[in-house]
Amino acid sequence: MKFRHVGNSGLVVSRLAYGNWLTRTDTNSADTGAACVRAALDAGITTFDTADVYADGAAEESLGRALKGERREGLEILTKVFAPTGPGRNDSGLSRKHVRESLDGSLRRLGMEYVDIYQAHRFDVSTPLEETMEAFADVVHAGKAHYIGVSEWTAGQLRRGHALARELRIPLISNQPQYSALWRVPEAEVMPVCEELGIGQIVWSPLAQGVLTGKYAPGRGWPEGSRAGAVNDGSEVLAGWLTEEVLGRVQRLRPIAADLGLTVAQLALAWVLRHPNVSAAVLGASRPEQLTGNAKAADAELDDEVVAAVDGVLGPVAAFDPAATEESSPADPGWRLA
Repeated sequence: MKFRHVGNSGLVVSRLAYGNWLTRTDTNSADTGAACVRAALDAGITTFDTADVYADGAAEESLGRALKGERREGLEILTKVFAPTGPGRNDSGLSRKHVRESLDGSLRRLGMEYVDIYQAHRFDVSTPLEETMEAFADVVHAGKAHYIGVSEWTAGQLRRGHALARELRIPLISNQPQYSALWRVPEAEVMPVCEELGIGQIVWSPLAQGVLTGKYAPGRGWPEGSRAGAVNDGSEVLAGWLTEEVLGRVQRLRPIAADLGLTVAQLALAWVLRHPNVSAAVLGASRPEQLTGNAKAADAELDDEVVAAVDGVLGPVAAFDPAATEESSPADPGWRLA
């Protein structure tokens, strides 16, 4: 496993992180979840990403149990706040009240005294940004979080948040956008601003919800047990990629990957990790062997010719529009979480 600093900070994370958005729900046994965490650790992964809303808090609980007994100083734990965690009017968003209460709940479920990066899961247009950043300053100064991060913020929102963080003398070091060879939305605006400000990307869905593994072939049924054949939180995210053209182009990556001794998934992950602003890519897994195999992508180096070949295949069906970066709040019924 290789490691990289998050932006310009001193925090070092594993190039691949283990995330449990869709992999720690009622459909996954506790034993399988623990085995996936063990496989991640065995592969050299030390960075783990979760959120208060995943599986209604059960994701944080199971991650905490699986990591119990591990040396806490050797791990980097990330969690998030924003989504509704209860029925109350103040049980969502980025108000001072919800930020502080949500982190206390996350720490209780994780069984930990602090997280390494506490992330705003989305931008909250219903709360003054000054209030949110002051609440983040509170938790950093209280020792409950070492660093602050955000997810799916626009370039303008990142600039405003970073300026306030500097005033408050707290480290805003990471952004967590969706990013893959099929979803290149952050490249035009978000990544250049983050490079300028010293913010690193810890990206989600680097395999486009499994489409970039090559397991979905055009003209065939979905593999048994796959996300495409299930109704879950990721179905909306995945649906846009399940077209004949996209799936056919993904199959054209097979010879490119084979020439490098890689699987299609490893090639897709290496494509993401080659970007200098990407500190880590978050992987999910429903089976331990998925992590074991995909972890090899951290060692793969792609030259310009290979990158150009991948871009030539997927570029015509990839998303590039920077306006697709989400701007959402608890009042927006269209928001989704990852």
